[in-house]
Amino acid sequence: MTAICLVGIGKIAVDQHVPAIAASDHWDLAATVSRAGTVHGVSAYTDFDQMLDERPDIPVISLCLPPVPRYDYAAKAIAAGRHVMLEKPPGATLAEVDALDNMAQAAGVTLYTTWHSRMAKGVAPAKAWLADKQITGAHINWKEDVRRWHPNQEWVFAPGGMGVFDPGSNALSIITEILPIPIHLCSADLHVPENRDTPIAAQLKWTENVTGDFDWRQEGPQSWDITVETSAGPLLLHDGGDRLIIGGKEIAAGNSREYPALYDRMAELVKTRASEVDVSPMIHVADAMTLGKRMITAPFDF
Repeated sequence: MTAICLVGIGKIAVDQHVPAIAASDHWDLAATVSRAGTVHGVSAYTDFDQMLDERPDIPVISLCLPPVPRYDYAAKAIAAGRHVMLEKPPGATLAEVDALDNMAQAAGVTLYTTWHSRMAKGVAPAKAWLADKQITGAHINWKEDVRRWHPNQEWVFAPGGMGVFDPGSNALSIITEILPIPIHLCSADLHVPENRDTPIAAQLKWTENVTGDFDWRQEGPQSWDITVETSAGPLLLHDGGDRLIIGGKEIAAGNSREYPALYDRMAELVKTRASEVDVSPMIHVADAMTLGKRMITAPFDF
């Protein structure tokens, strides 16, 4: 088993990364770095530089920090010769992810930009079915409750936090994976609370008759759905990609191994010292921030 250090012990780390590592035959969680969070029985650090200095036996770093501070940690890890796994979105800007990619290539270490929703059960078969189909349109309906999934996490509404595009990038990672044709953004309406810096909701329009409706204010049942219209009929992905329905028939259903699958893939990449860097979902977020018409809406507080 390979030693790994988990940096940033917040909600996503506790809910997803720690259980995935614990269940894996590839990894041994040898250390954590966090200002407050710890994992029982695991060596805990509050200073990343100290961990790098004291633990040369740990060759792999998994970064679960918010996007803005992530670059500095990743750059230090790469400079120290460590392989790096990045939680989504992989950075606060496209340029910094490109810089990390160049650093990793020069250092001969792995850099993996993870997109966990691509590992959902229905995504691969959806991509395969759409490969030879004529696409006539598609719609993303991605609506959830920020208070439930990001409780009191103020950083999501700060510059670099991406607002509703933090979860929205999950949908974008799926649509960029399954569509056999390229799309680019034509327009966007961004709904920004008057006391915040990033959008809480957005409506997007792309080429090829592709649209998206994102909202972080949905209470009750949550909506993570993608519909693709084709000449052969519609394809529906529900529950964040876990359910695939084609022609009214359920093709795939069940709970996915999203994060375990990410760690399996990281093990493969480290073994061959290969990297996997894909920023296509981030490109659409950046385009939305550039093209988007800002509409000031009611203030939001947790």
